[in-house]
Amino acid sequence: MNYTYLFVDLGLLLIPVLLFSNKRLNFANQSKFIILAVLINVFAFSVPTEFLTQLKVIVYNPPYLSGVTLWELPVEELLLSMVLSLCGLAIYLFLNIRFPGNGPEKYSLALSNLLLGICIAMLYFGHQKLYTVFTFSILIVFLVYIEYVNKIRFMYRFYRAYMVSLIPFYIAYGVLTTAPAIQYTEEETLNFNLVHIPFESHFYFMAMLLLSIYLFELFKSRARS
Repeated sequence: MNYTYLFVDLGLLLIPVLLFSNKRLNFANQSKFIILAVLINVFAFSVPTEFLTQLKVIVYNPPYLSGVTLWELPVEELLLSMVLSLCGLAIYLFLNIRFPGNGPEKYSLALSNLLLGICIAMLYFGHQKLYTVFTFSILIVFLVYIEYVNKIRFMYRFYRAYMVSLIPFYIAYGVLTTAPAIQYTEEETLNFNLVHIPFESHFYFMAMLLLSIYLFELFKSRARS
């Protein structure tokens, strides 16, 4: 047994624990929205992740795992999805308290449209690569729904939180892909890596965080009405 992956998960867990300990975040009153959003997110993304794992697009190396699996995925992978979602939500709420102004929200649609263009371009150039297709297809659906159907406005704050959340993302996947506890089949990616991390993974993480924050805001708004 090797606990490299598990130690990375537990180390990252310190970030949301420390941030949520800030009384201004009011974790006690929002905990049910946070926990429900995170659990739904983990379950939702376990489906494409498991599918990609079965197709050997994503490979988890046993020497770095405890050997415990759930839904045929290493339990460490599910825990990492949960911890990164918690990190992102904690950072999102902390930044909202620290910088309450929301003036740049008017520019968020333009940024989302730019991202939609990037998604379409990546699908065009990588339409034969499974990881590319899965990643940008999921993100494009989320962006279109949240910007053009959803009534809750939070995208500027999401983008701000995403940029900061890349810090724990790079810490986790930098260690895991260098070890390597996780490997990606080059033929199924654009084969463009940043710190050993596939380009697509940045947008896969974006989609995960976007779903978490959207669900949190949705549950919170329904509780108010």
